[in-house]
Amino acid sequence: MRIGYFLSTEEYGPAELVEQAVLAEQAGFEALWISDHFHPWNDQQGQSPLVWGVIGALSQACSLPVTTAVTCPTIRMHPAVVAQAAATAAVQLGGRFTLGVGTGEALNEHVLGDAWPSWDVRAEMLEEAVALIRRLWEGDFVTTRGRHYAVENARIYTIPEEPPSIYVSGFGPKSTDLAARIGDGFVGTSPSPDLVQRFKEASGGLPAQGGCKAAWAPTRDEGVDLAWRLWPHAGLPGELAQVLPSVRHFEQATELVTRESTSENTVAGPDIDPHVQQLLGYVEAGYDEVYVANMGPHYADMIRAYGAEVLPKVRSEVGG
Repeated sequence: MRIGYFLSTEEYGPAELVEQAVLAEQAGFEALWISDHFHPWNDQQGQSPLVWGVIGALSQACSLPVTTAVTCPTIRMHPAVVAQAAATAAVQLGGRFTLGVGTGEALNEHVLGDAWPSWDVRAEMLEEAVALIRRLWEGDFVTTRGRHYAVENARIYTIPEEPPSIYVSGFGPKSTDLAARIGDGFVGTSPSPDLVQRFKEASGGLPAQGGCKAAWAPTRDEGVDLAWRLWPHAGLPGELAQVLPSVRHFEQATELVTRESTSENTVAGPDIDPHVQQLLGYVEAGYDEVYVANMGPHYADMIRAYGAEVLPKVRSEVGG
Protein backbone atom coordinates (compact mmCIF):
# COMPACT_ATOMS: atom_id res chain seq x y z
CA MET A 1 0.00 0.00 0.00
CA ARG A 2 1.44 3.32 -1.11
CA ILE A 3 0.10 6.48 0.56
CA GLY A 4 0.38 9.73 -1.35
CA TYR A 5 -0.59 13.37 -1.04
CA PHE A 6 -3.18 14.99 -3.34
CA LEU A 7 -2.34 18.49 -4.61
CA SER A 8 -5.53 20.48 -5.32
CA THR A 9 -4.92 23.01 -8.08
CA GLU A 10 -8.46 24.35 -7.53
CA GLU A 11 -7.62 25.68 -4.08
CA TYR A 12 -3.89 26.47 -4.01
CA GLY A 13 -1.54 28.54 -6.13
CA PRO A 14 1.66 27.21 -7.71
CA ALA A 15 3.99 28.16 -4.85
CA GLU A 16 1.70 26.58 -2.24
CA LEU A 17 1.43 23.39 -4.29
CA VAL A 18 5.19 23.07 -4.52
CA GLU A 19 5.49 23.81 -0.80
CA GLN A 20 2.98 21.06 -0.04
CA ALA A 21 4.85 18.58 -2.21
CA VAL A 22 8.14 19.28 -0.43
CA LEU A 23 6.49 18.98 2.98
CA ALA A 24 4.77 15.76 1.91
CA GLU A 25 8.03 14.15 0.85
CA GLN A 26 9.66 15.18 4.13
CA ALA A 27 6.71 13.71 6.08
CA GLY A 28 6.95 10.32 4.41
CA PHE A 29 4.27 10.44 1.73
CA GLU A 30 5.35 8.27 -1.15
CA ALA A 31 3.75 9.87 -4.21
CA LEU A 32 1.68 12.80 -5.45
CA TRP A 33 -1.64 13.28 -7.19
CA ILE A 34 -2.34 16.62 -8.84
CA SER A 35 -5.66 17.80 -10.26
CA ASP A 36 -5.98 19.38 -13.72
CA HIS A 37 -8.55 22.19 -13.92
CA PHE A 38 -9.21 25.27 -16.00
CA HIS A 39 -11.64 26.58 -13.36
CA PRO A 40 -11.95 26.00 -9.63
CA TRP A 41 -15.25 24.51 -8.49
CA ASN A 42 -16.23 27.82 -6.86
CA ASP A 43 -14.87 31.30 -6.26
CA GLN A 44 -14.05 30.47 -2.64
CA GLN A 45 -11.39 28.06 -3.86
CA GLY A 46 -10.12 30.68 -6.25
CA GLN A 47 -7.21 29.01 -8.09
CA SER A 48 -6.50 27.06 -11.28
CA PRO A 49 -2.80 27.11 -12.22
CA LEU A 50 -1.80 25.22 -15.36
CA VAL A 51 -0.95 21.74 -14.15
CA TRP A 52 1.94 21.19 -16.57
CA GLY A 53 3.81 24.24 -15.32
CA VAL A 54 3.36 23.10 -11.74
CA ILE A 55 4.60 19.60 -12.60
CA GLY A 56 7.75 21.14 -14.07
CA ALA A 57 8.35 22.93 -10.77
CA LEU A 58 7.63 19.74 -8.80
CA SER A 59 10.27 17.89 -10.79
CA GLN A 60 12.89 20.31 -9.49
CA ALA A 61 11.61 20.51 -5.91
CA CYS A 62 11.07 16.90 -4.86
CA SER A 63 11.59 13.33 -6.04
CA LEU A 64 8.10 11.86 -5.59
CA PRO A 65 6.20 10.19 -8.45
CA VAL A 66 3.34 12.28 -9.87
CA THR A 67 -0.03 11.27 -11.33
CA THR A 68 -2.50 13.69 -12.91
CA ALA A 69 -5.88 13.13 -11.26
CA VAL A 70 -7.15 13.59 -13.83
CA THR A 71 -6.50 15.18 -17.21
CA CYS A 72 -9.22 15.28 -19.86
CA PRO A 73 -7.43 14.86 -23.23
CA THR A 74 -10.46 15.27 -25.45
CA ILE A 75 -12.03 18.74 -25.74
CA ARG A 76 -10.18 21.63 -24.12
CA MET A 77 -6.84 20.01 -25.01
CA HIS A 78 -6.23 17.96 -28.15
CA PRO A 79 -4.73 14.56 -27.34
CA ALA A 80 -1.60 15.40 -29.36
CA VAL A 81 -0.94 18.37 -27.05
CA VAL A 82 -1.54 16.20 -23.99
CA ALA A 83 0.80 13.58 -25.41
CA GLN A 84 3.57 16.17 -25.72
CA ALA A 85 2.92 17.66 -22.28
CA ALA A 86 2.86 14.25 -20.59
CA ALA A 87 6.00 13.09 -22.38
CA THR A 88 7.84 16.21 -21.21
CA ALA A 89 6.58 15.67 -17.65
CA ALA A 90 7.83 12.08 -17.74
CA VAL A 91 11.26 13.26 -18.90
CA GLN A 92 11.41 15.96 -16.22
CA LEU A 93 10.41 13.46 -13.52
CA GLY A 94 12.85 10.80 -14.67
CA GLY A 95 10.05 8.40 -15.57
CA ARG A 96 8.16 8.91 -12.30
CA PHE A 97 5.02 10.13 -14.04
CA THR A 98 1.61 8.57 -14.65
CA LEU A 99 -0.96 10.19 -16.93
CA GLY A 100 -4.35 9.92 -15.25
CA VAL A 101 -7.18 10.63 -17.69
CA GLY A 102 -10.95 10.86 -17.63
CA THR A 103 -13.96 12.07 -19.58
CA GLY A 104 -13.90 15.44 -17.81
CA GLU A 105 -16.43 18.00 -16.63
CA ALA A 106 -18.27 20.67 -18.55
CA LEU A 107 -16.92 23.14 -15.98
CA ASN A 108 -13.46 22.87 -17.54
CA GLU A 109 -14.01 21.56 -21.04
CA HIS A 110 -16.62 23.90 -22.53
CA VAL A 111 -14.44 27.01 -22.29
CA LEU A 112 -13.48 27.07 -25.98
CA GLY A 113 -17.12 27.02 -27.02
CA ASP A 114 -17.38 23.31 -27.77
CA ALA A 115 -20.61 21.46 -27.09
CA TRP A 116 -20.65 19.13 -24.08
CA PRO A 117 -21.35 15.61 -25.39
CA SER A 118 -23.18 12.77 -23.69
CA TRP A 119 -21.11 10.36 -21.62
CA ASP A 120 -21.15 7.70 -24.37
CA VAL A 121 -19.64 10.14 -26.86
CA ARG A 122 -17.10 11.39 -24.32
CA ALA A 123 -16.08 7.81 -23.60
CA GLU A 124 -15.63 7.15 -27.31
CA MET A 125 -13.52 10.31 -27.58
CA LEU A 126 -11.39 9.27 -24.62
CA GLU A 127 -10.72 5.83 -26.06
CA GLU A 128 -9.61 7.33 -29.37
CA ALA A 129 -7.51 9.95 -27.56
CA VAL A 130 -5.68 7.38 -25.44
CA ALA A 131 -4.84 5.30 -28.53
CA LEU A 132 -3.51 8.39 -30.32
CA ILE A 133 -1.42 9.45 -27.30
CA ARG A 134 0.18 6.02 -27.11
CA ARG A 135 0.92 6.05 -30.82
CA LEU A 136 2.58 9.47 -30.59
CA TRP A 137 4.74 8.25 -27.70
CA GLU A 138 6.33 5.73 -30.06
CA GLY A 139 8.38 8.63 -31.43
CA ASP A 140 7.58 8.29 -35.12
CA PHE A 141 5.75 10.65 -37.46
CA VAL A 142 2.01 10.13 -37.23
CA THR A 143 -0.61 11.07 -39.78
CA THR A 144 -4.09 9.81 -39.07
CA ARG A 145 -7.69 10.89 -39.22
CA GLY A 146 -10.06 9.24 -36.78
CA ARG A 147 -13.68 9.88 -35.94
CA HIS A 148 -12.82 12.67 -33.48
CA TYR A 149 -9.14 13.58 -33.96
CA ALA A 150 -6.70 14.14 -36.78
CA VAL A 151 -2.95 14.73 -36.77
CA GLU A 152 -0.70 15.35 -39.73
CA ASN A 153 3.06 14.78 -39.77
CA ALA A 154 3.07 14.92 -35.96
CA ARG A 155 6.12 13.67 -34.08
CA ILE A 156 7.04 14.12 -30.41
CA TYR A 157 10.80 14.42 -30.09
CA THR A 158 11.18 14.77 -26.31
CA ILE A 159 10.03 11.41 -24.98
CA PRO A 160 11.07 9.26 -22.00
CA GLU A 161 12.85 5.93 -22.41
CA GLU A 162 9.65 4.15 -21.41
CA PRO A 163 6.21 5.64 -22.11
CA PRO A 164 4.19 6.66 -19.05
CA SER A 165 1.39 4.46 -17.78
CA ILE A 166 -2.12 5.74 -18.45
CA TYR A 167 -4.63 5.32 -15.62
CA VAL A 168 -8.31 5.91 -16.34
CA SER A 169 -10.88 7.41 -13.98
CA GLY A 170 -14.03 5.48 -13.14
CA PHE A 171 -17.13 6.66 -11.22
CA GLY A 172 -19.61 3.95 -12.19
CA PRO A 173 -19.80 0.55 -13.89
CA LYS A 174 -19.53 1.81 -17.48
CA SER A 175 -16.53 4.06 -16.85
CA THR A 176 -14.89 1.33 -14.76
CA ASP A 177 -15.27 -1.11 -17.65
CA LEU A 178 -13.73 1.50 -19.97
CA ALA A 179 -10.80 1.89 -17.57
CA ALA A 180 -10.24 -1.85 -17.56
CA ARG A 181 -10.32 -1.99 -21.36
CA ILE A 182 -8.01 0.90 -22.24
CA GLY A 183 -6.06 1.75 -19.08
CA ASP A 184 -2.92 0.58 -17.35
CA GLY A 185 -4.61 1.30 -14.03
CA PHE A 186 -7.70 2.75 -12.36
CA VAL A 187 -8.39 6.07 -10.63
CA GLY A 188 -11.29 6.36 -8.18
CA THR A 189 -12.46 8.85 -5.58
CA SER A 190 -14.71 6.70 -3.41
CA PRO A 191 -13.97 3.66 -1.22
CA SER A 192 -16.17 1.42 -3.37
CA PRO A 193 -15.08 -2.23 -3.21
CA ASP A 194 -17.58 -3.13 -5.95
CA LEU A 195 -15.96 -0.79 -8.49
CA VAL A 196 -12.41 -1.75 -7.53
CA GLN A 197 -13.24 -5.45 -7.74
CA ARG A 198 -15.00 -4.92 -11.06
CA PHE A 199 -11.90 -3.20 -12.43
CA LYS A 200 -9.50 -5.80 -11.03
CA GLU A 201 -11.46 -8.70 -12.48
CA ALA A 202 -11.90 -7.11 -15.90
CA SER A 203 -8.29 -5.89 -16.17
CA GLY A 204 -6.53 -8.96 -14.84
CA GLY A 205 -5.47 -7.30 -11.61
CA LEU A 206 -4.03 -3.98 -12.78
CA PRO A 207 -3.32 -1.36 -10.05
CA ALA A 208 -5.93 1.00 -8.63
CA GLN A 209 -5.40 4.44 -7.10
CA GLY A 210 -7.96 6.11 -4.85
CA GLY A 211 -8.26 9.66 -3.58
CA CYS A 212 -9.94 11.32 -0.59
CA LYS A 213 -9.99 14.64 1.26
CA ALA A 214 -9.70 15.80 4.85
CA ALA A 215 -10.16 19.21 6.46
CA TRP A 216 -7.43 19.57 9.06
CA ALA A 217 -8.05 22.35 11.57
CA PRO A 218 -7.52 23.13 15.28
CA THR A 219 -11.12 21.97 15.92
CA ARG A 220 -13.54 19.71 14.13
CA ASP A 221 -16.08 22.53 13.83
CA GLU A 222 -13.58 24.72 12.02
CA GLY A 223 -12.66 21.85 9.71
CA VAL A 224 -16.30 21.23 8.83
CA ASP A 225 -16.79 24.95 8.18
CA LEU A 226 -13.80 24.92 5.81
CA ALA A 227 -15.08 21.89 3.93
CA TRP A 228 -18.57 23.38 3.64
CA ARG A 229 -17.24 26.70 2.38
CA LEU A 230 -14.55 25.40 0.04
CA TRP A 231 -15.79 22.00 -1.20
CA PRO A 232 -19.61 21.93 -0.88
CA HIS A 233 -19.97 20.40 -4.35
CA ALA A 234 -18.73 17.12 -2.88
CA GLY A 235 -22.29 16.78 -1.58
CA LEU A 236 -23.95 17.07 -5.00
CA PRO A 237 -25.64 13.89 -6.24
CA GLY A 238 -25.39 11.99 -9.49
CA GLU A 239 -23.81 13.52 -12.59
CA LEU A 240 -24.19 17.19 -11.64
CA ALA A 241 -20.42 17.60 -11.19
CA GLN A 242 -19.91 16.46 -14.79
CA VAL A 243 -22.62 18.55 -16.47
CA LEU A 244 -22.81 21.92 -14.70
CA PRO A 245 -20.99 24.36 -17.00
CA SER A 246 -19.78 27.17 -14.76
CA VAL A 247 -18.58 28.18 -11.34
CA ARG A 248 -21.79 30.17 -10.92
CA HIS A 249 -23.91 27.08 -11.53
CA PHE A 250 -21.96 25.14 -8.92
CA GLU A 251 -22.44 27.93 -6.42
CA GLN A 252 -26.18 27.91 -7.09
CA ALA A 253 -26.46 24.11 -6.83
CA THR A 254 -24.46 23.90 -3.63
CA GLU A 255 -26.89 26.21 -1.85
CA LEU A 256 -28.80 22.94 -1.35
CA VAL A 257 -25.86 21.33 0.48
CA THR A 258 -26.18 21.78 4.23
CA ARG A 259 -23.48 22.06 6.84
CA GLU A 260 -25.00 19.05 8.56
CA SER A 261 -24.61 16.83 5.50
CA THR A 262 -21.06 18.09 5.04
CA SER A 263 -20.30 17.25 8.65
CA GLU A 264 -21.66 13.73 8.24
CA ASN A 265 -19.46 13.02 5.22
CA THR A 266 -16.21 14.84 6.05
CA VAL A 267 -13.13 13.86 8.00
CA ALA A 268 -12.31 17.09 9.82
CA GLY A 269 -10.31 18.42 12.74
CA PRO A 270 -7.21 17.20 14.60
CA ASP A 271 -8.45 13.86 15.98
CA ILE A 272 -6.12 11.31 14.40
CA ASP A 273 -8.39 8.27 14.37
CA PRO A 274 -10.93 9.44 11.72
CA HIS A 275 -8.03 10.27 9.39
CA VAL A 276 -6.56 6.80 9.91
CA GLN A 277 -9.92 5.12 9.40
CA GLN A 278 -10.58 7.02 6.17
CA LEU A 279 -7.35 5.76 4.64
CA LEU A 280 -7.97 2.23 5.89
CA GLY A 281 -11.37 2.34 4.19
CA TYR A 282 -9.61 2.70 0.86
CA VAL A 283 -7.25 -0.14 1.74
CA GLU A 284 -10.22 -2.36 2.58
CA ALA A 285 -11.88 -1.41 -0.70
CA GLY A 286 -8.94 -2.94 -2.55
CA TYR A 287 -6.97 0.09 -3.70
CA ASP A 288 -3.22 -0.34 -4.12
CA GLU A 289 -2.54 3.37 -3.52
CA VAL A 290 -4.48 6.06 -1.66
CA TYR A 291 -3.97 9.82 -1.88
CA VAL A 292 -5.29 12.38 0.60
CA ALA A 293 -5.82 16.11 0.03
CA ASN A 294 -6.21 18.83 2.62
CA MET A 295 -9.10 21.30 2.49
CA GLY A 296 -8.31 24.73 3.90
CA PRO A 297 -5.27 26.70 5.03
CA HIS A 298 -3.85 24.30 7.63
CA TYR A 299 -2.06 22.04 5.16
CA ALA A 300 1.37 22.27 6.81
CA ASP A 301 -0.07 21.13 10.16
CA MET A 302 -1.98 18.36 8.41
CA ILE A 303 1.06 17.06 6.55
CA ARG A 304 3.20 17.08 9.69
CA ALA A 305 0.52 15.28 11.71
CA TYR A 306 0.12 12.67 9.01
CA GLY A 307 3.86 12.10 8.91
CA ALA A 308 4.14 11.79 12.69
CA GLU A 309 0.98 9.80 13.48
CA VAL A 310 -1.44 8.94 10.67
CA LEU A 311 0.90 7.30 8.18
CA PRO A 312 2.68 5.14 10.78
CA LYS A 313 -0.65 3.91 12.17
CA VAL A 314 -2.05 3.06 8.74
CA ARG A 315 1.13 1.26 7.75
CA SER A 316 1.11 -0.64 11.02
CA GLU A 317 -2.46 -1.77 10.32
CA VAL A 318 -1.74 -2.94 6.77
CA GLY A 319 1.69 -4.35 7.53
CA GLY A 320 3.72 -2.14 5.25
